[in-house]
Amino acid sequence: MRLLSTVLSLTLAADAVVGSSWFSKAAYNKWHETELERWLSDNDIPYPTPADRKDLEDLIQKNWDAYAVSPYKNWDTEKLTTYLSSKGVETKDSAKSSKDALVSQVANTWYETEDKAQTAWTDVQDWIFDTWTESSLKAFADKHNIPVPQPRTRDTLLQKIRSNYETVAKKAGEAASYPGNWLYETWSESDLKEWLDTHGFPSPQVTERNRLVSLVRRNSRLASLKLKEQQDAASAKASVAYAVLTDKIIDAWGESQLKEFCDKNGINVPQGSKVNELRALVRKNRAQILGDNLSASATSAFGAATSKAGNQWAKATDDATLATQDAFNTVVDAWSVSRLKAYLDARGVPVPQGSKIDELRALVRRNAHKAAHPYSAWTWDDLSYENLKNYLINSGNDAAKKVGESGSATRDDLVNAAHSAYSSASSAGGNSYAAATSYLSQATQTAKTATFDTWSESELKAYLDSYGVPVPQGSTINELKAEARKQSTYFKYGTTNPAGTAFAKISENVKGAYQWVLDQIQVGSEATKEKAGAAKEEL
Repeated sequence: MRLLSTVLSLTLAADAVVGSSWFSKAAYNKWHETELERWLSDNDIPYPTPADRKDLEDLIQKNWDAYAVSPYKNWDTEKLTTYLSSKGVETKDSAKSSKDALVSQVANTWYETEDKAQTAWTDVQDWIFDTWTESSLKAFADKHNIPVPQPRTRDTLLQKIRSNYETVAKKAGEAASYPGNWLYETWSESDLKEWLDTHGFPSPQVTERNRLVSLVRRNSRLASLKLKEQQDAASAKASVAYAVLTDKIIDAWGESQLKEFCDKNGINVPQGSKVNELRALVRKNRAQILGDNLSASATSAFGAATSKAGNQWAKATDDATLATQDAFNTVVDAWSVSRLKAYLDARGVPVPQGSKIDELRALVRRNAHKAAHPYSAWTWDDLSYENLKNYLINSGNDAAKKVGESGSATRDDLVNAAHSAYSSASSAGGNSYAAATSYLSQATQTAKTATFDTWSESELKAYLDSYGVPVPQGSTINELKAEARKQSTYFKYGTTNPAGTAFAKISENVKGAYQWVLDQIQVGSEATKEKAGAAKEEL
């Protein structure tokens, strides 16, 4: 007993030491000074320059918990409530008014413990590639001469890249603990913006590549955690579905169905096999064919279910991306020449003289994810009549002020005057340009959630007409507002509003992969279909 007591005491003491020494052994203590500065810069935390290492570490220590370990502590009440809602946690009215109460609730349902969060930052290669597309992984492997055996599935690519990560960084003479821009050298600006949009971190105002990389790097951990939760949920639901589906289906299938299933899934059937022998054969091969031995990774669950299928999880992801692109293409097909040119102009894409409308559409599609310039022709498109007048009155431009103060000026008059005043300020630079961009930033932020709310019916119709979008007779003003918001969103973001559909694409990927499972096993009985459908809806 005395020995046991001693062992327990030592264990508790060791745990206490480990718990109290996180800051002294935190991941950033081993980072290069450039990595320390990079992390602070990524998280918009000001630091003195020049600064010695101790100053940088002290500054990170003060902010580490709120930015790296428990980032939700910096969220506002709306974001906290949205997160809790996604977890199925109801928030009482009293809790909604208290940020501390919401933070406490989020902490209880967070993706990982504080210890796991601390550990994760010691080996970034284990998760930073999780949300990369398969094409990005292949490009990275090719650029750094990482040998990947055929077939180059997503799982194989990840395993080889992770195991060679340190070596690649050393060869490139780069730090690997909190990697710099070198990690994203094979990514285009469009790739960076697409990643941000897909994972719910919109940045339409950003044009500088370094800033785009910074945003991707800063949000990669949270995106990885969200993705893993989606995959784990899919894997768990699939496990339940398989358990219900497989035995019932095998027992219900006749000889022809069993033989067809074996043929489609490469099961060698001895000549003369009876029905019961066929069922036994299917059950024997079921683990490999249906993936009964599901791992915690939905990638493995859906991707390696059969040797014929290859990496179906990646395919589901590609299909979801294609669906999004197709929706964008459909909208673009209705746009006018002037609107297509404006889309390209807002992104700094040169338009060849004499381009036909089909050529313009093709050029727009190729730049679907290219970051738009923060202030250009489109900036004025959806500012309200009041915002436009305020800008002109406060622009410091006498001609613009005169138009802004005019009681008879139409919205088109205000937009034209705003263009002219902004062009003058842009050419002049200095304080004039700073004042113009400052006002625009405030106006667009204020109007972000209320765009078109104060517009008249005639203004909405004129706005839609600028896109070349016909307005059905009898449309209500709310329908006009909804269509205007839709067109504006596609024009600004290239895809549907990423902020309002954070991880919607990934959720659809899960459902798409699940549908693939159902297709593989050819659900036969109505009872099983109902059970499978219920599980699918829960995804």
